[in-house]
This record gives sequence, C-alpha cells and structure tokens, in this order.
Amino acid sequence: MELARLEKQLSFLREIDRLKAVVRQSPLLDKSRKENSAEHSWHLAMYALLLNEYACAPVNPHRVVQMLLLHDIVEIDVGDFPIHGGSSVAVQAEQEAKAAVRLFGLLPQPEGNEFLSLWQEFERGETEDARFAKALDRFQPLLINIFTGGGTWTENGVSLEQVLSRYGPVIQKGAPFLWTACEQWVRQHFAQQASGS
Repeated sequence: MELARLEKQLSFLREIDRLKAVVRQSPLLDKSRKENSAEHSWHLAMYALLLNEYACAPVNPHRVVQMLLLHDIVEIDVGDFPIHGGSSVAVQAEQEAKAAVRLFGLLPQPEGNEFLSLWQEFERGETEDARFAKALDRFQPLLINIFTGGGTWTENGVSLEQVLSRYGPVIQKGAPFLWTACEQWVRQHFAQQASGS
C-alpha cells in the first residue's frame, strides 16, 4: 500500500466528519434536538438493511446502503435543502453536483469515481436500487413527522395535499407497500389535527 493513497482516504474521512455539523429540520424522536445529516444517513442505512423486502423490485441492499451513506455528503458544501423550504430544484442540483465532484475528488481512484457514480445514480433515481434508496430518504422524515405529532409539517404549515405530493410519488415508486402504510398514517394525522385531538 502506498502512503499517498492512505493519505487521500484519510483526507476524505476527515472532510466528511463535517457532515455531523449539518443540522436538518427534522427532530430526533425524543424532540430533544434536531438531527444532523450524518445521523440521518446512518439511520437510512439501517432502514435499508431492515426494510429492503418492501422495495418495489429486488434490490442489492449493500448498494442501497452505499448510496444512502453517500447521498447527503454534498451537504458539507451546500447545507441541507429541506423538502418544505421552497428552494430552486435546479440551483440545488447544480450546487450539489459541484460539491460531489469536489468531495469525491478527494479520494484516490478508482474509489473517487465509484463513489461519484453511486451518488449520481441515487440522484437520477433510475435503477431499482436508487428508487428504493430515494423512497427511504422520504420515508424516514415522514415517519419522524408522524411520530413527533407533526414535527416540521406543523412548523412550516404544511398541508395534507403537500405531504401527499412531496412524499407520495417518490415513496410509491420505490416502495409501494410502504407508501400504502404512510398514506394511511398521514391521513390519520391530518384528520386528528383537524379535529383538534
């Protein structure tokens, strides 16, 4: 093993430590604080290991876990773009693509290109693995909102229709059974909010 290769790998690992400082809007389930992007990525990896039987088609859990561990690394450079934040999708995509090139470029080859390729595959959402990974990336924050009595939905004045349109298509595409369960929980949540109970 050459020392230069190890130095590049360690440089990347030091750089991604910064993901722990990127605070998301979603709270922890105990509501003690907001989660960070590193915690979110780790939690999604666990979702992939445990829930892959609900993917719309057979998936490679190892590849899904890889995508989920890599998908938000770009937030080191650009921060988190909350789903209810109203940011420009095109601007976000451009900023994140630049960040991906920089961050994965810290790695030696072929690792750098492999990680960049996995990140791009996730972003495109065209493979079964990517569709399932993207579904989980919407499923987890949806559950947080359900389990915290509305969480970011309440904070941002999000309606039932917005939840159905922002989460539904992505979850449905990658994990239809999970969306069936989610839709029931979401409708129940908003019905309870409307009735004041």
